[in-house]
Amino acid sequence: MAEVVLKNIKKVYPILDKPKKGLFKSKEDTKEHRKHNLQITDEGVVAVQEFSLDIKDKEFIVLVGPSGCGKSTTLRMIAGLEEISGGELYIDGNLVNSVEPKDRDIAMVFQSYALYPHMTVYDNMAYSLRIQKLSKEEIDRKVREAAEILDITQYLDRKPKALSGGQRQRVAIGRAIVRDPKVLLMDEPLSNLDAKLRNQMRAEIIKLRKRINTTFVYVTHDQTEAMTLGDRIVVMKDGYIQQIGSPQEVFDHPANLFVAGFIGTPQMNFFDAKLLKKADGYYVNVEGMEVKLSEEKQERLKAHDVKEQEVTLGIRPEHITLAEEGIEGMIDVSELMGSSCHLHMTVEGKDVIVIVPTEGDASEYMGRKVKLSFSGRHAHIFSKEDEKNLEY
Repeated sequence: MAEVVLKNIKKVYPILDKPKKGLFKSKEDTKEHRKHNLQITDEGVVAVQEFSLDIKDKEFIVLVGPSGCGKSTTLRMIAGLEEISGGELYIDGNLVNSVEPKDRDIAMVFQSYALYPHMTVYDNMAYSLRIQKLSKEEIDRKVREAAEILDITQYLDRKPKALSGGQRQRVAIGRAIVRDPKVLLMDEPLSNLDAKLRNQMRAEIIKLRKRINTTFVYVTHDQTEAMTLGDRIVVMKDGYIQQIGSPQEVFDHPANLFVAGFIGTPQMNFFDAKLLKKADGYYVNVEGMEVKLSEEKQERLKAHDVKEQEVTLGIRPEHITLAEEGIEGMIDVSELMGSSCHLHMTVEGKDVIVIVPTEGDASEYMGRKVKLSFSGRHAHIFSKEDEKNLEY
């Protein structure tokens, strides 16, 4: 029930034992450290940099990225569990950089459930309300309403050890929502569950979102969760925002090579190619095959006056087809996935994955030489210099 605004948020963890004359002996040392997930400077380890985001009231925002990208640190700064090194954080229009976590009117669901083992489900959910000194009647009403929403009414008299992982996570969510928080923060809440339970809990969270009026900020490294849950997703890498957009926007129009490779399962295939500019428009040449780009892509490239150049071409596995003419490849492995088959092949020394409909025995593909083709509508063109999508 509140907007959350982050303006140029930064988080630096100081290094306590750093040398007096600087952390690095040379510029080469600095460059070497920047290759790793987090940048290390004389100030310390920089976990989050220049993070700016406006989260609308009742919006469901998902922060997604690989381990160490700064997403959980960002969530903990919103919660007040981490001190903000720089920038401004507003919740419901109020600057809260120095406000204690208990006074921010937020609730957080942790990866590890963090339930009190000696308390019943009812008491776990009621605990924060008792601290607020609400009446017994009000506490009972709120606990039972939350339990009904999450379908855990039958477990209210049990202790956490008598519950499954999915049931415990429901209790952890219930404990958070009984407080009617302005913002609900969720830090990888499904990562401890098996695949079937994760699918079920994703559906539960979608239902929950429709039944309670609050703003969600959800952290995950699982892109499936990001794509299915978020109104918008924020893709992060090395403490920086790489792209913000709806799941479909990020999937269809990745801003750079990292986003293109991170979003999508299996990941996007990449080829060395050349972007050609002819009288009738732009073409991409890969392994001697020329493909004209779609009208939509033509307009974007023309608008940015993109020149002919060496590029990285990205094509998703589901957008490559087996054809009579095209790029030659050798199938090394075929994986039967039910209605489709994933073909792993080598093309000019690079691994490429192609998804084709299942036809007969998947093992028949093994060791075959095939030719690959694709549509200009599905080609993604990235700069060799800065790895950005040349359309944007």
